Formats: sequence, structure tokens, C-alpha cells
Amino acid sequence: MTYQCFDFSISNKIAHLRLNRPATLNTMQPVFFRELTEILQNLQNQANARVLIISSTGKHFTAGMALDVFAGGGITLDDASAVGRANIALALKDMHHAFNLIESLRMPVITAIHGGCIGGGVDMICASDIRLASSDAFFCIQEINIGMTADLGTLQRLPKLIPEGIVHEMAYTGRRLPAQRALSVGLLNELFDTQEAMLAAALQMATEIAEKPPVAIWGSKQAIHYARDHSTHDALQQMGWLQSGIWQSSNLMEAFMAKQQGRATEYADLAPISSFSEAAYNLK
Repeated sequence: MTYQCFDFSISNKIAHLRLNRPATLNTMQPVFFRELTEILQNLQNQANARVLIISSTGKHFTAGMALDVFAGGGITLDDASAVGRANIALALKDMHHAFNLIESLRMPVITAIHGGCIGGGVDMICASDIRLASSDAFFCIQEINIGMTADLGTLQRLPKLIPEGIVHEMAYTGRRLPAQRALSVGLLNELFDTQEAMLAAALQMATEIAEKPPVAIWGSKQAIHYARDHSTHDALQQMGWLQSGIWQSSNLMEAFMAKQQGRATEYADLAPISSFSEAAYNLK
């Protein structure tokens, strides 16, 4: 399909989603969230890839939310009454859904970041599993600079990725976090001199992930996220339930045989999800 905000392709079980409105600094507006949700939901349901890379084009990864959206651009946030303010929560929930899908996707998500990752861009990359960046990258909680509190996930996810004091500094001052410091505080997995080197590394990492059994990768992602949000005792209990559900002895045998025979492993893909709401059913 052709999208307004993205290029999207799948090759060798690797999905690649590129923000592709460089003339507008890849800003986010309603169509951005609609298309992102559609792409991610299709990946989730069809399971036609084993890993997703998110990258971008132009000077910056993204300049965040397009401000004209709230200035006659189609979204009205009514703060004049209680009922109007209540609807703001519902509008935010709709936008949260798109980034939540990144976090809950049944495959790892690698973000490859160059230039500015601003405002909503920080919300977006915090929901990914692995973050790579080129040396020109920087991160900014821009919302405070325009008179508001960040509200799409940064303040909830970022303190679980980097020291809380750094989050406070960024959230209160609106200062940029340069790539080298982002690496040193743990936001980034690795830093590269150029965007080309970063994308090559992202592809190499994605290739390695795609060679592993998808059900075990999915299980690892589930376990890591659960442990992040629960006590060790609860997470170990959940691990027992999770492992009992995804255990597949044939995968261990395949890994052993492939190594013994000097060949690449061959694992089954995850099964597509059949949507209950879209299931064919005739009332009688």
C-alpha cells in the first residue's frame, strides 16, 4: 500500500517502516497516527515479519507533533468546561494506542534515529525495544518549551530506561540530550558515526533476530516487559506460566541439528491472528 507519512516494506522476514515526510520534518498529525496504527496492527495480525526497523528520512527523525493540528487543523481540545476536558483524555487514549502497539508488537522493534528526535518522537522511540542512533542525533522533551506537559508516554516509559534525574532535567528544562550523553545514560544501545552505518547495523541486528525462533523471541519480549512492571517474585511466577505455554521441544532440536549439520536454522513463523470482530458468521 501507499501511505502519506511512511514507506513500508518487508524483505527476508524484516519489516522496515520509514517516516517519509522530510519536507515537514516528519511531524505527526492525525493521518500519521491512523497509518501507524494500521501498519502495526496488520503486522501484529498477519505475523508476516519477525522484526521491525523504524527509521526516518531528511534532516530529522521527527520534529514531533505538528502544532497546526491544534490550530485549526482538525483537533479541538475544549478546556472551557469539565465535559470538554474529559474528552481530552479520550483523544489522548487514541494517540496512546499507536505507540502502545509498538511496545506490544509480537516482534522486536529497532528504532534507528538520526537528527532531532523531538516531542512525540521521544514518546515513540521509548516504546521500542532497541534504540540505535547516529552521532548527530539528539532528544528533546519539547512539550515543556511550548507550555505543556508531555503526554504520549515519555514521562511513563523514559524513567524506566534512564536515571530519573535525567528525565526530570529534560522534562523541566526542555534541553536537548545529545547522542553521546544518551548513550552514556542508557537510552541508546549503540552510537554510529553516520546514518548509513547505523542503518547497516540495524539491518544486521534484525537479520540475527529473524534467524531465531519467533515464539521464543515473543516470549522473551513478554517476560522482559512483565518483569519491568512487577516484582521479581510475580515475574518468576509469570515466567512459569509463559514458558509452559510457549515451550516447543522441536525448536531446541532444530537448533542442535542445524549446528551439527552446519546449516541455517528453520523455525516456524508465528501464526496469524484471526480477528473475532471480522470473522465470517451468518445469523440463523
